[in-house]
Amino acid sequence: MNLNRVLLAGNLTRDPQIRFLANEKAVGEFGLAVNRKFKDSDGNPKEETTFVDIEVWGRTAELAGQYLTKGKPVFVEGRLKLDTWDDKESGQKRSKLRVVADTLQFIGAAPGREPSGGPNAREETQPSEGVAPRSPRPAAPAAAGAPKGDDEPPF
Repeated sequence: MNLNRVLLAGNLTRDPQIRFLANEKAVGEFGLAVNRKFKDSDGNPKEETTFVDIEVWGRTAELAGQYLTKGKPVFVEGRLKLDTWDDKESGQKRSKLRVVADTLQFIGAAPGREPSGGPNAREETQPSEGVAPRSPRPAAPAAAGAPKGDDEPPF
């Protein structure tokens, strides 16, 4: 039996870089910093940061490029992928481990909204297609003839 599943929560280290392939499918990359707090053998508090490269595809990549920026918190669920190549300069084999995200959850208040519970509270947003919502919500029926605003976030 094999299992390749990754769950990470952290902050973006750089803005997502989104590009479109010839078939118009979006692919994006961003960095994620994940912190771990612990106590050393003497009981002193320590913090360790791990930097992870994240790859996103399709509508998830488009939403990441539209709504995520450096420093924003996000929850990522995906799988590990090992990229290998030959270095053109040295001729040596190179490799890099990255996470291919299946779903993202935007953490924090939606743009223009203060989180409920005051300025120190946190709440997860409810993104749409391609980004996993925290909990299912029934879809609201669209008003006939009402235009869908492109400047409104999809959550």
